[in-house]
Amino acid sequence: MSAPTLRLTTAQALVRFLAAQYSERDGVRHRLITGTWGIFGHGNVAGLGQALVEYADVMPYHQGRSEQAMVHAAVGHARRLNRLSAQAVTTSIGPGATNLVTGAALATINRLPVLLLPGDYFASHAVDPLLQQLEHPSAADVSVNDTLRPVSRYFDRITRPEALIPSALRAMRVLTDPAETGAVTLALPQDVQAEAYDWPEDFFADRVWRVRRPAPDPAELAEAVTAIRAAGRPLIVAGGGVHHSEAEDALRALVEATGIPVASTQAGKGSLRHDHPGDLGGIGHTGTAVSDDLARTADLVIGVGTRYTDFTTASGTLFQHPEVRFLNLNVTAFDAHKLAARTLVCDARTGLTELTRALVGHRVDPAYEAEYRRGKERWAEVVEAAYRAGDDSAVPTQTQVLGALDAVVGDEDVVINAAGSLPGDLHKLWRARSPHQYHLEYGYSCMGYEIPAALGVQQAAPGTPVWALVGDGTYLMNPTEIVTAVQEGLPVKLVVVQNHGYASIGGLSESVGAERFGTAYRYRAPDGTFTGAPLPVDLAANAASLGMAVLRAKTVRELREALATARAADRPTCVYVETDPAPAAPPAEAWWDVPVAEVSAREAVAAARERYDRAVAGRRRHL
Repeated sequence: MSAPTLRLTTAQALVRFLAAQYSERDGVRHRLITGTWGIFGHGNVAGLGQALVEYADVMPYHQGRSEQAMVHAAVGHARRLNRLSAQAVTTSIGPGATNLVTGAALATINRLPVLLLPGDYFASHAVDPLLQQLEHPSAADVSVNDTLRPVSRYFDRITRPEALIPSALRAMRVLTDPAETGAVTLALPQDVQAEAYDWPEDFFADRVWRVRRPAPDPAELAEAVTAIRAAGRPLIVAGGGVHHSEAEDALRALVEATGIPVASTQAGKGSLRHDHPGDLGGIGHTGTAVSDDLARTADLVIGVGTRYTDFTTASGTLFQHPEVRFLNLNVTAFDAHKLAARTLVCDARTGLTELTRALVGHRVDPAYEAEYRRGKERWAEVVEAAYRAGDDSAVPTQTQVLGALDAVVGDEDVVINAAGSLPGDLHKLWRARSPHQYHLEYGYSCMGYEIPAALGVQQAAPGTPVWALVGDGTYLMNPTEIVTAVQEGLPVKLVVVQNHGYASIGGLSESVGAERFGTAYRYRAPDGTFTGAPLPVDLAANAASLGMAVLRAKTVRELREALATARAADRPTCVYVETDPAPAAPPAEAWWDVPVAEVSAREAVAAARERYDRAVAGRRRHL
C-alpha cells in the first residue's frame, strides 16, 4: 500500500512545510520560520505569492519596500530570538533577487539565520530568454541568483518539484546548526513553483530540529583549566556567541567565582551588566581604556564565542605580553583555532559551566582584581564627562545624545546601530543593562541595517521599546521601511543624528591624509560653486512624509523631552536632532590598520604614512 500523498504546487508545498518546522533547545520549542517577508513581481507572484494567500492562516506575511531591508529585518528578528527562530524572504527573479546579496552577506558574516527564496528562470527553458534573465554564453544553468552562492551557507536551485524534499530538509538543518548557520538560499524557478506534484504527507508533519549544546572534550577541558590556573593576568573576551547560547548567567558565575574580568566585542557587549565589577566594557579599536590596557598585559586571553575581527585585535597590535597565549571556547572549530589557540570546541553555556566547576577554589590575584576595578572606576568618570551637558540650552554633541538616551531607557529597551561614528561611541560609552539591549551589527558594518532591523526586533519582542540610532548618511541609505513600520503598526523609535556629512569616514579620511575629501555634504550653488552651507535637505520632513510622528529637538533639554515622549509613543516616532559636529567622544584607545599611500606629494599623506609605519611595527603574529 503506497503512502498517502497530497497534490500541491511546489510553492504551496514549501509554505506548508515551513509552517510545520520547529526548533528546540533546553526542552523549549520555538516556531522555526515565524513569517515571510516579500515583495512580489515577475518570478514569485504566481508561485509563492499564491501559496502565501492559500496558507495565510499558518504563515504570516509581511510586506517590505526594499529587498535588502527585508533581509535586515529578518536578521534582526533572528538575533533577538537567539537564532532559535528565523524568517523567510521572497523576491522576484531580477533586481529583486540581486538586492538580497548585501543582506545575505551580513547574515552569513554574523552567523545569523535567514531563509532566502528568490524567483528564478524557467527550469524547462520553455521561454528562453525571459524578462530579466541573465544569458551566460557557456553555462545555461547560471542565473543572477548565483551571486548568492558565496554569501550563503547553503544554496540550491530547485529544478524539479521532488528535489525540494531533500533540499528543504538540508536548509532547515543549516538554519538550526549553531556552527553553520547563516543565509540559506533556495532559488525557485517560476515554472517549478507553479508545478503540481503528489507530495508525501509526511513531508508536512511537524518536525523538531534540536539545537544541541555540545559539551567540551575532557582532554581539552583539562588543558584549559591548567592554562587558566597558571595565568597571572587572564582576560575574557566575550563575543556574540555568549548571547546566541544564552550563556550570560554562566559567564557571570565564572567571573564571580574566579575574578577573571570580561571585555566585550561589539557583538558580545551586554554579556555582563555594565555595573558588574568584572565588566570592563568594549575591547579593541573602539574599546575602553581599561579593557585595552589589560589586553596589552594579559598573559592568557580567553575568547568566548568571538571571531577575533581586526577591530577586536586592533589589527594584531593589541595583545602585547611577550608570553601571551590564547584559549578559545567556541561552538565552531574554525573560530576556536584562531591565533594558534588552545581550543575548547563546545557550546558557550555548557563550556563556561564546566570551567566554573573545574576551577573551584581558583581566583586571580587580589592585586590584579583591584587594578582592573580602579581602571573601571576611572573609565566611568570618562563616560560621565562625555554624557554630561553643561548647558541644557546648547546644541547637543553626539555623545550627549547618547547620554540623554541613556537617561530615558529602561533595562528592557533595545538600542540598534550598525555603521558610522556611532558604533565607536556606543562601544566605548554605552552602559548595557541587559543581554538584548545593545544590538550592534558590526560584522559587516552595513549602513541601512538599523531601521529594518528595528522592525524585526519589534516583531520578536512586542511591547519592548526598540530604538534605531542612525546618522544622516545611514538614514539616506534605507529609510523605506518606515512605511512598513507604519503599515504593520510597529511603534519603533527612530533617532536621526544630523551632522551634515559622513562623520566616521571624514575623521578616518583626515587621519590617513585624504583630507576629508568626498565626506561632507556640500551645497552646489546656482553659479556652480560649492559652498560650506548644509544641503537644503530636511530629513525630519522626509520621515514625516513616510508616516512617522516626528519630534524636532534643537537643545539638550528639548532632546531629553523628545526622547521621553518617543519612548511612551504607541506609533512609529522619530526624534530628529542636529548635533554639534565637534568631536566629543574619547579618542581611540587602540590602533586600526587602514593602509596609507606609501608615496605622495601631499604633506598630509606623508605625515599619515609616518604614523602608519610606527603603528604597524607593533603588529604581532601570535603562534
